[in-house]
Amino acid sequence: MTYPPDADQLLATLRDGAWLDAQEFPPLAYAVPGLIPEGSVLLVGAPKIGKSWLVLAIALAAAEGGRALGIEVPQRPVLYLALEDGHRRLQDRCRRLLANDPIPERFQYITMIEPSRVTDTIAAWIHWHKEPPPLVILDTLGRVLPPAQLGESPYQRDYRVGTALKRIVDGLPGMTLLVNHHDRKANADDFVDAVSGTHGLAGAADTIIVLARDRQESAGLVKVTGRDVAEGEYAVRFLDGAVWELQGQDLEAAREKAQMVRATSGVSDRMLDVVLYVIEHPEGVRRGDVAKALDLDPRQASVYLGRAVAANRLKRAERGLYMPVISVALLSPEAPKDNNATHISPRQANDVIHEAAAYRVVG
Repeated sequence: MTYPPDADQLLATLRDGAWLDAQEFPPLAYAVPGLIPEGSVLLVGAPKIGKSWLVLAIALAAAEGGRALGIEVPQRPVLYLALEDGHRRLQDRCRRLLANDPIPERFQYITMIEPSRVTDTIAAWIHWHKEPPPLVILDTLGRVLPPAQLGESPYQRDYRVGTALKRIVDGLPGMTLLVNHHDRKANADDFVDAVSGTHGLAGAADTIIVLARDRQESAGLVKVTGRDVAEGEYAVRFLDGAVWELQGQDLEAAREKAQMVRATSGVSDRMLDVVLYVIEHPEGVRRGDVAKALDLDPRQASVYLGRAVAANRLKRAERGLYMPVISVALLSPEAPKDNNATHISPRQANDVIHEAAAYRVVG
């Protein structure tokens, strides 16, 4: 094989394990601590469920150093590409979110952009706003998504676009590019499959966040996955047609609420009885306990318990012992602890049980 004349250039970025081992990298930065990290972030949801309200709240909080979703957001330069809004609508929305506070001077936005120049526009703005690492929001991707090139498949087009957006943030550690995008308008077992288009967009992004909410309902879920972040699911509420907030005082409480919703929603009355009975007995129950308490045949109890485990509504701690996904911290000081469980206080457990029971009436 012929030695290429530009071999030195081709191998200019080659590193070895010793070099990598000696590096000290800063911790992962967050635009919204614990939820929206640095990098290329794809926010996906159905049209008109409040995605733009959420990203605008984040933009305003970051520009001033305020709160979004009830979470303290660090101040940083902000560029909001509000491509579905005019000045009047954007002013009205800002005033609704800010109440009596003025719109932050550091909040910068653009309402019109040439579809073929979106990356150039962002790069031009970043040139003057590098410190601290900025937050750029593109709302929405559909406004600037180009057609496929000649001979290019839809996947190749999506991956090309996603890679071009990711390349912007790769050049500036700590920066977040939050891209608002519509979903497929169809149910998906894996929430990553909810991303509209091919897997090219999802594959290129560092993080995917899905915002889900049923029409005419305030309760929703935020689902997060990515290369550098742990998967998470958090319960949220959309209030007054404008404001998103966590269901709970922090992300951990919102995660517990989301687990409870997953464990109890969309089930038959009898399955709900089984799940609630197990939640009431966090130390664990066996099929005989369930059968006796709920007047079931032991074989029926086994079927319900097995289905609940398969659906991640309950967990099997050991052979024949079933426990809630959300475990209540036992009051007894000598009680054994499950290090893999999510522990909540007895009062929280009581709230979980009563709120779950409410799904029997309104769910």
